[in-house]
Amino acid sequence: MKHVLAVLVENKPGVLARIAGLFSRRGFNIDSLAVGETLDPNISRMTITVTGDSSTLEQVVKQLNKLVNVIKISNVTEDPAVIRELMLIKVQADPQTRSDIQQIVETFRGKVVDVSLDSLVIEITGDEEKLEAIKILLQHFGIREVVRTGKVAILRGSKTTREGYGGLVD
Repeated sequence: MKHVLAVLVENKPGVLARIAGLFSRRGFNIDSLAVGETLDPNISRMTITVTGDSSTLEQVVKQLNKLVNVIKISNVTEDPAVIRELMLIKVQADPQTRSDIQQIVETFRGKVVDVSLDSLVIEITGDEEKLEAIKILLQHFGIREVVRTGKVAILRGSKTTREGYGGLVD
């Protein structure tokens, strides 16, 4: 099962390397990783996707909690959350296929962000299933390159991973 963890860490040099090293040393694989500064410039948020059973997840969380720079870990897999990923796809496109490709892109609410004589670059955001679906449809035209971000997640409603500077909430 894939688990999505929201990890608040101190925004300091080397923190990402320490966390990646921990995963490597313990034999855990990171399926996706997205990191960015939060409202507080001293804190970064990592959204880490890891595959494993409940005991694997428990070990990942225990090991992460041992790191000094880790402030808070939340498993947002089971919580109501908005989880998205961004994908850029470069597709082979000649004048005869451009309109067909554009129709697919519009159906998936994507955007063509770059046009050249023989290709299009498409931007699409959504959950993993949506991204995989458009990728399958575009394979027919010839995909030249795919670039994906890691997943990012935010809890729905008024619940937050961190409220203010004081009370951290799950």
